[in-house]
Amino acid sequence: MYMVYWTTVGDDDVSHPHSEQFDTSEMVLAMQFMEELRKRQRGGERLCFVTMCSEHPDVVGHPGVDVTGPDYNWKKRRR
Repeated sequence: MYMVYWTTVGDDDVSHPHSEQFDTSEMVLAMQFMEELRKRQRGGERLCFVTMCSEHPDVVGHPGVDVTGPDYNWKKRRR
């Protein structure tokens, strides 16, 4: 799933956050929507913080940082 986030700024300089959700199969549509927002921004409309975030519904494991155990011994190999 994809979410596009953006903020509009009113004449009173108050920020108003917005979002639009897209299905996992609609990445191209989400990117086209973002480009339309950026075109409006370039045209002088008071838009900012145009960004996209994804979260796959079938992800394995939990997002974030986990604590490692005492047996964890990862080393970067250098050539």
